[in-house]
Amino acid sequence: MAPWPTALAGRIDEHVIDSALLSDNPLGDPAQRPLWVYTPPGYDTDPGRRYPVTYLLLGYAGTLPVWRNRTPYRQPVPELVDGIFARGEAPPMILVFVDAWTTYGGSQYVDSPGTGRYHSYLCEEIVPWVDAHYRSLADRDHRALAGKSSGGYGAVITSMLRPDLFGAFATHSGDALSQAQYIPHFLMAARHLRAYDGDVFRWWDDFRSRVAFTRDEDLRLLELLGVSACFSPAADGTPQLPFEPRTGAIRPEIWQRWLDRDPVRMAPLHAEALRSQRAIWIDAGTRDEWFLDLGAQAFRDVLAEVGVDEEVIRFELFDGGHHAVEYRMPPALAWLSQRIATP
Repeated sequence: MAPWPTALAGRIDEHVIDSALLSDNPLGDPAQRPLWVYTPPGYDTDPGRRYPVTYLLLGYAGTLPVWRNRTPYRQPVPELVDGIFARGEAPPMILVFVDAWTTYGGSQYVDSPGTGRYHSYLCEEIVPWVDAHYRSLADRDHRALAGKSSGGYGAVITSMLRPDLFGAFATHSGDALSQAQYIPHFLMAARHLRAYDGDVFRWWDDFRSRVAFTRDEDLRLLELLGVSACFSPAADGTPQLPFEPRTGAIRPEIWQRWLDRDPVRMAPLHAEALRSQRAIWIDAGTRDEWFLDLGAQAFRDVLAEVGVDEEVIRFELFDGGHHAVEYRMPPALAWLSQRIATP
């Protein structure tokens, strides 16, 4: 496998979007956001053709350049998907690479007084912009979401909340089954916070004063602080941890706000939206460090309980951990394109 970039048969256009919805976000994060749009081979030579679209959502602490990351003996996602389309192995589609970064590393693709209106930004600004500037099939039956980890979470909940916009999704190690995903990490976080007198904001001040991710606790505490900003902010937007930082004991009222955002618990409340989906891809590694293999299984089970057609679902647990699962995305995108390309 060559260790340098491969020329695309299609192309990636790099844009900057001025967001009105993010202009007054509580963290003061930029309202101008990068947006990448991939158009497949043939897009420029057949001006009468329209294409289905899949929106790609990053995992926590991810930024758009991550999509071009190249690890030894592996190609990045855009090159792999471009090859699938160039070889005619799946119907071509437009891919939209979405940025939802915040000061805390991510937004969980929700609207929150702690971070900003990122769900609305995706649905009310990005989707209409793409439909206005590219030859998309501007209909929910030809529009999908896909992502890993927090991006998978965003794909699931956005499809449940906005079935008028999205008719298919893929979730790779997506956040689900909150008690399995988070409670073990609450306990580890309480141990980490001993060094900061139980004050997560002392850690936050320290984190911002040095090179990021140089201590073992950094990624775990960043994600728990950031998700608290998304799911359980105080009235003034300050993140509230759902556990006691000295013991790891659950704070029931705050924790309930997290449970209310759990896709496994949301599914029965949005059963009709889920039954309307044309394609649902779910996968996770059997050694996931956040126990999201259990979340994937629980979400798959609840889909059956609410009556989602078996023919719509593709489910797999594969041998692997939480990270470096991007190689799972190209076959999922090919599968989605087959499902959303046709009327």
